[in-house]
Amino acid sequence: TQSTWDSPKMVSLGQGALAVAAAALVAKVMLPAPPVVQAVPTSLLANIALSLGAYLLAMRLIPAVREMFLRARMDGTDLNKKDPKPVIPEAMGLVAGAVYLIALFVFIPFRFAEFLEAGDFAHEKFVQYVCALLSICCMVLLGFADDVFDLKWRHKLVLPTIATLPLLLVYRATFGSTTVALPAALHETLGASLDLGFLFYIYMGMLAVFCTNAINIYAGVNGIEAGQSLAIALSAIAHNLLQIYVVATPAADHMLSLQLLLPFVAVTAALLQHNWYPARVFVGDTFCYFAGMTFAVVAILGHFSKTMLLFFLPQTFNFVFSLPQLLKIIPCPRHRMPRMNPKTGLLEMSKAIFPLSALSGPGRILLSILKHVHF
Repeated sequence: TQSTWDSPKMVSLGQGALAVAAAALVAKVMLPAPPVVQAVPTSLLANIALSLGAYLLAMRLIPAVREMFLRARMDGTDLNKKDPKPVIPEAMGLVAGAVYLIALFVFIPFRFAEFLEAGDFAHEKFVQYVCALLSICCMVLLGFADDVFDLKWRHKLVLPTIATLPLLLVYRATFGSTTVALPAALHETLGASLDLGFLFYIYMGMLAVFCTNAINIYAGVNGIEAGQSLAIALSAIAHNLLQIYVVATPAADHMLSLQLLLPFVAVTAALLQHNWYPARVFVGDTFCYFAGMTFAVVAILGHFSKTMLLFFLPQTFNFVFSLPQLLKIIPCPRHRMPRMNPKTGLLEMSKAIFPLSALSGPGRILLSILKHVHF
């Protein structure tokens, strides 16, 4: 069975879109371009062109390195397939992350060309940009280490926090605001805004930890990690576009967020095409770390960290639902994911069967409460 995505058609579509974006960029820079093209910033046109190039490169690289990963024993068994269960390459998020970073490295001259021409280089914006890439690069590396060494959960909580520290320091040095806007219903009691002080930095650090692990927990089905990341990224792009062109808020921060997200959507779409059922590759923890840190970076630098949590509502529900297992209140199986029914060929809800003696004290209290309410 082939994927429902048609690879040749998608590649041809990407090539056509790349040609259009490149032509628009050339027209913008060298020719009297139409008003529609002139209205789009040159850096954004370059970012779109590089994003399409990143999509095509990722589409080619992922199948090209497939056998290399298998030879290196970077593989996993697809438990959601009928016997004999296939062994497919894992940690392909490394390829997506590498292509993403390459695209954004190449984008640096285009993003800062206007400042060079004006003779007033924006050092603060450059530091923000480079620090964003540093944090994402660190998480790609740490995610690959998790795929190789199978790190424990306590390490997965500490590592994103460490990778976020440079970003938080740059935020403090270049922006530093710890004031949050409050909903209209609270204006009479608390005012229009509230200064959280140092608590805001703790919140942003926790946001990075949550984003990386929320993507990682909500996994186990072909295409779900890349699929949910693509949906969140498209939602964040829509938010940025609304803020820039409709609400008309200060555009610089939202433009940076947009330019970090477009290449991410491109490489994620390419990865999703190969990870779609029936998956030919696994994305691995590398992609989960990479995606989570990207969302944390764009939310912090784009100054919409509270709005980003709204895009994570399904992951938040799944996280809360998983807390009894994550906190060892009840036994947690190695793979918390649906099980394949070999008779029907469909996925069914998994169950964890354990003796009552395996429950901790809090677990027994929770069980008695659930029995009392007939849950």
